[in-house]
Amino acid sequence: MKIEQMIDHTLLKPDVTASQIERLCEEAKTYGFASVCVNSSFVSMCAEVLSGSNVAVCTVIGFPLGAMSTFGKRMETRGALQDGAKEVDMVVHIGKVKSHDWDYVEEDIRSVVEETKGQALVKVILETGYLTDEEKRQVCRIAKKAGADFVKTSTGFGPAGAVKEDILLMRETVGKTMGVKASGGVKTREKALEMIEAGANRIGTSSGIAIVRGEDR
Repeated sequence: MKIEQMIDHTLLKPDVTASQIERLCEEAKTYGFASVCVNSSFVSMCAEVLSGSNVAVCTVIGFPLGAMSTFGKRMETRGALQDGAKEVDMVVHIGKVKSHDWDYVEEDIRSVVEETKGQALVKVILETGYLTDEEKRQVCRIAKKAGADFVKTSTGFGPAGAVKEDILLMRETVGKTMGVKASGGVKTREKALEMIEAGANRIGTSSGIAIVRGEDR
């Protein structure tokens, strides 16, 4: 698979404008990225601009803190699907992970998976910078059990981004049948290839064009 087909072309800044989102979509079509990843208010616009292309619309759920109620995450997912999202990246409830309330964490993930009813891929954002290695492993196990399609390192708004050691740990934990997404600080082709070699099969980045062109940023 070509590297561009593994990239979620991402724009999640709080001050992003409609014109910037439109440009993101056009770039994704030009370069053949896997998806655009945007906040849920822009999903319907992206679905319209990307209609007829092979680029999926990805959105984030409970972003960036993960502390939204399970009901809120479920409703946000429902709205995103109605607007045309084909992939949803949900943030785990980090506080519940740190409290080791594993039943809550599983139900939180499962609720989003069930809401998609197979209409969209579900990626679970661990926000690895807050977690111990064993907590990372446990969330990966729970995400797999709950039926998610991917586990993902970071929001890009937390204390740390993607590192090779976490990708290796996540891939080892979920095995070969589940996706692993590296996100947060992946800005160069060299870093992207390092993540892929470690086991990532999707890259979330706002630097997709630079990565494809082999330009440092």
